[in-house]
Amino acid sequence: MGHLGLLVLAAFISVTASQFVPPYTEDCRTDMYPPKGPTFKGGVSWYTIDLDLPPHKRWTSVITDKKKDLGNMIQAIRDLANAFVPSGKLIELVDITLPLMVNTLPYPFRDEIKGIALDSGIPLGEIVLFNIFYEIFTVCTSVVAEDDKGNLVHGRNLDFGLFLGWNVTNKSWIVSDKLKPLVVNLDFRRNNKTVFKSTNFAGYVGMLTGLRPNLFSLTMNERFSLDGGYIGILEWILGQRDGMWMSFLTRSVLENATSYEDARYLLAQTKLLAPAYFILGGNRTGQGCVITRSRVQSLDVLEINMKLGRWYVLETNYDHWEDPFFLDDRRTFAMKCMNSTTQNSISIKTLYDVLSTKPVLNKLTTYTTLMQVSEGTLESYIRECPNPCMPW
Repeated sequence: MGHLGLLVLAAFISVTASQFVPPYTEDCRTDMYPPKGPTFKGGVSWYTIDLDLPPHKRWTSVITDKKKDLGNMIQAIRDLANAFVPSGKLIELVDITLPLMVNTLPYPFRDEIKGIALDSGIPLGEIVLFNIFYEIFTVCTSVVAEDDKGNLVHGRNLDFGLFLGWNVTNKSWIVSDKLKPLVVNLDFRRNNKTVFKSTNFAGYVGMLTGLRPNLFSLTMNERFSLDGGYIGILEWILGQRDGMWMSFLTRSVLENATSYEDARYLLAQTKLLAPAYFILGGNRTGQGCVITRSRVQSLDVLEINMKLGRWYVLETNYDHWEDPFFLDDRRTFAMKCMNSTTQNSISIKTLYDVLSTKPVLNKLTTYTTLMQVSEGTLESYIRECPNPCMPW
């Protein structure tokens, strides 16, 4: 985590110490699947994105259903911005300057964003902001595991909204709560055939979680660095545009890569606007890895390796060769639960148990997604972390 982030986190802890005794943990959960009870807030609806349509028309059905929820989300961002800059100048700046930025974004993303703004009636600059702030505010847990028969499962918790407004009454993050109604499952189709599937937020055109049936599964986690996404975004605004937006790259890989190896190469070699962790799963034994990226190069690739007894790879938001920040140690508890599950028993069911154990499940968790490449299946669930629960 960057130095500024650590300072903000320390300040937040100092004012919330009466509500939490970090780290709040629990024994590894069991029998959580199929989802039920207080941690399960609902299933996720499916929509089709027709890639044969012009880009500005692809999201119309999604936005028609989710217009009100998207408006509520954008209003929450406006409220936070106006609380930070009471004059309203910050949102005014967004509305004036970010529409100028949209035409610099690569095709087809720029046209899809314009279509979403048109369909929703929300100012274009605010839809652009919604599509770029994941570059710097996402924290997650992702796991790829191989069972004793060579089958691979891939699961993730998408945690979002850190420092973006704390609701004292509900003891929850305001933006995280507003995002949950926007969670959708998407079937991207061309010539009436599935190209890839994704769990997404309605109105967000990049990909954070997805699967290309029979080929590979992919999730992206934020990697904290002083040379972070805000630097890459600033360079982009100033005209240096040789890097790729993280979520646009993951979508491009899901749409165009033809194998696990092809996806692995593109994720490792493409220059990025922000550092990241790419967690990639395949359809054959040993095909699972965590790619640790700086903005310009791959720093490390940690792979499933049966000869070394490494039957899973797991990533939160810290380099695997470094200790995680002591107030955000989801990794230790996730690994503890994976190890107690054992390779013989790992499955979609037991992986959901791991992802349902506090603090892997926390107040930032918006959804859990479970994927099996060989079956071509992706299933997602909106999550709630009942009190007492860690804020991150």
